[in-house]
Amino acid sequence: MNVNIQTVHFDADEKLVEFVNRKLAKLPTFHDKILKVDVFLKLDNVVHNIKDKVAEIKVHVPKHEFFTKASSKSFEESFESALDALINQIKRKKEKLAA
Repeated sequence: MNVNIQTVHFDADEKLVEFVNRKLAKLPTFHDKILKVDVFLKLDNVVHNIKDKVAEIKVHVPKHEFFTKASSKSFEESFESALDALINQIKRKKEKLAA
């Protein structure tokens, strides 16, 4: 599984990158054919003083692509909710294929 983490409008510290990688390590338990994972961490509303932290996750599997996006006041929280939504998508897709 190839993981690509990109940050927009800021530089991620080592703790944030470790957190993302640790959480993504659990993904293969839900789908065994994950080819690539793209994570985008962005600061939204940079022009104004309100800085929402946005996490986008795109997972590439053969013949399909999963995508989620979440925003909150911290990157960890945004990433967690995006990851939860992504896991739900993967589970629903697997249920459809099994039916």
